[in-house]
Amino acid sequence: MLNDLDERFQLAVQSFWDTRDRQQQRQIDAGRADAGTRGAVTGGTQMGALEELLTDVLIDAGIDRSHVRARTSLELPGYYRPEKKWDLLVVVDGQLLVAVEFKSQVGPSFGNNFNNRTEEAIGNAEDVWTAYREGRFGKHQAPFLGYFFLLEDCAKVHAPVSNSEPYFNVDPVFKGASYAKRYEVLCERLVLERKYTSACLTLGTKDTPTKTMFPAATLNFRQFAASAEAHAQSFINGRS
Repeated sequence: MLNDLDERFQLAVQSFWDTRDRQQQRQIDAGRADAGTRGAVTGGTQMGALEELLTDVLIDAGIDRSHVRARTSLELPGYYRPEKKWDLLVVVDGQLLVAVEFKSQVGPSFGNNFNNRTEEAIGNAEDVWTAYREGRFGKHQAPFLGYFFLLEDCAKVHAPVSNSEPYFNVDPVFKGASYAKRYEVLCERLVLERKYTSACLTLGTKDTPTKTMFPAATLNFRQFAASAEAHAQSFINGRS
């Protein structure tokens, strides 16, 4: 594992916030109509430093950089749709080795966005695993499927949230659960149900420097990186 992993992770999360601020300011300066919160969303590449960090973890494990994709050629065939663009891929000799989603949620609206992110995460995993079953990626070993989520750490994500239960009771784990807790349950269950090989949930403040924390030890970045690293090393060892 990289010796400076924790330090670089902190800097990468800070880069996320810095990039959002720069994108939003550029749109304000240009007089763009979406120069509010949406202006920080439409600029792209906010997760670039985090993608580069995971890339370096994989390279340190023995993967050639030429096999890692984090900007272009990110489409994978699906089962329910022709293709879907991922955020980071590793393809070696016609084998899909790694596919990772990098997602984030920043306030002020968390409610509808939580449901959208949940549906998206489950749907993407179901689509790619079914495509794998159908031989879209050849008859190789199963790929590492990773889900990374960065959630803004603010008072609103820690406040209890009520549920609408007109006919049936929700799962007790969601009773009065905050959005932070909901995302924690989501990420844990995505791995438990084998939708993803590994998941990471990071909470980060907008402060400079940002303050980061992991709601669950099983969802920290070090274990996420270690899982991806182990998968890459297993592949490399199997070729030798």
